[in-house]
Amino acid sequence: MTPSDIAFLSGTELKALYARRELSPVEVARTLLDRIETFDPPLNAMTITTPEMAVAAARRAEEAYAGRHEPRLLEGIPLTLKDMHPTAGLPTRQGSFASADWVPETDAPVVTRLYEAGGVTLGKTTVPEFGWKGVSQSPLTGITHNPWKRGYNAGASSAGAAVAAAAGFGALHLGSDGGGSVRMPAHFCGIYGLKPTYGRIPYWPVPNNDYHTHMGPLTRTVADSALMLEAMAGPHPWDHTSCESPPAPYLARLKASLKGKRIAFSADLGHARVDAEVAALTARAVRVFEDLGATVEPVSPAWGPLGPELARFFWKAGYLARGAAYLPRWREKMDPGLVAMLDEAGSIGGEEFHLMRARKLDYVERIHRFFQDWDLLLTPAVSTAAFPAELLQPPSWPQHAWDWLMWAEFSYPFNLAGNPAASIPCGFTQDGLPVGLQIVGPRFDDLGVLQASAAFEEVRPWQQYRPPVEAGEKERGIA
Repeated sequence: MTPSDIAFLSGTELKALYARRELSPVEVARTLLDRIETFDPPLNAMTITTPEMAVAAARRAEEAYAGRHEPRLLEGIPLTLKDMHPTAGLPTRQGSFASADWVPETDAPVVTRLYEAGGVTLGKTTVPEFGWKGVSQSPLTGITHNPWKRGYNAGASSAGAAVAAAAGFGALHLGSDGGGSVRMPAHFCGIYGLKPTYGRIPYWPVPNNDYHTHMGPLTRTVADSALMLEAMAGPHPWDHTSCESPPAPYLARLKASLKGKRIAFSADLGHARVDAEVAALTARAVRVFEDLGATVEPVSPAWGPLGPELARFFWKAGYLARGAAYLPRWREKMDPGLVAMLDEAGSIGGEEFHLMRARKLDYVERIHRFFQDWDLLLTPAVSTAAFPAELLQPPSWPQHAWDWLMWAEFSYPFNLAGNPAASIPCGFTQDGLPVGLQIVGPRFDDLGVLQASAAFEEVRPWQQYRPPVEAGEKERGIA
């Protein structure tokens, strides 16, 4: 087995190979660390690597598979951590000069769970400044490049995680999503990204943004996301919003028939601009669900056009509470778009906030009432394929000082409402850039979203397509 073959093995495949003693966790860890050292510099997906930590965890995994103790859920599986989440003894820079020297004393609970499940941590992945935008660039780390086209946006704020997944830098990658930051990079990089139900995975410190941010996995297969979710899910006392229920056996229950499912499809949520190639690829993907026996009907939900004003208001309001404190000292070294947004947000008053919050609560209720009639909703994951990463919007779109949300109109509704939602690869543009289909479920039906994703993946597999990271590779599209 070549190093490249090892790099693109899934977590579930690795577990099987370890159990049969056909592959060593230490060999895998060292192979991937070498791969990152060789191929990451042009991509810029990693902020740091942790070779000593990785090899030590891999050695413990080797002992487990040798029979010295019972292998844990993620035993020996290589993973990365997003550089937004506290890691004890490791820098957590958050893409900003303002926190470039922060070394936390405590791990976030989700990090602890990944360690305790036997995961092999290879390092931490890049983010835009404080995760504020959907573009893979920060003042501190520069551009994180789309692996399918250098210089192009890889999505954000979990961009580094998505690039690492697509480039074969491990099987499992930790992301988080406050307005699309798991699903957008999955769409742009041609991988699978799952934003579970709000609270399914505990988030600490609890974000001061009115319960919009979710934790979630980014992987190359649906099964790996199910496996990683099992390891991360469940209540935690530090997050008072975390769901009470323990994790379900997502992986064991992944295969299920879609026959008889009621599925809505909205090409634009009644208002969103969508590029023609994205629209065509997602419409074609929707037909797969009909072939699988589901009833699919086009819809234009009445709540759709109510979202843009709410999303833009709460996005800037959520960052005001945190980011404004950095302006006096760090303004000149901060992302100009973030500064523009914070300056605009400074005029928000308490009365306006609470009136808008009342409107948001009504909007959220409308979304949940909608799902009383549907098992799933399908939409494009993002309105456009990747575009140059030095821009906030595609060149042909209206430009704005900070509003990148205009091409992310499909993702943020389900942050406000807390629904589980995933982006799954469904094709490539003529330029060889990936496109994702979004699958949304009723709140708490994470398993239903995973099952629908697995059924689609079985009919339209994509793992055989790899970005041109290694010399001589060619861009290839899904037929």
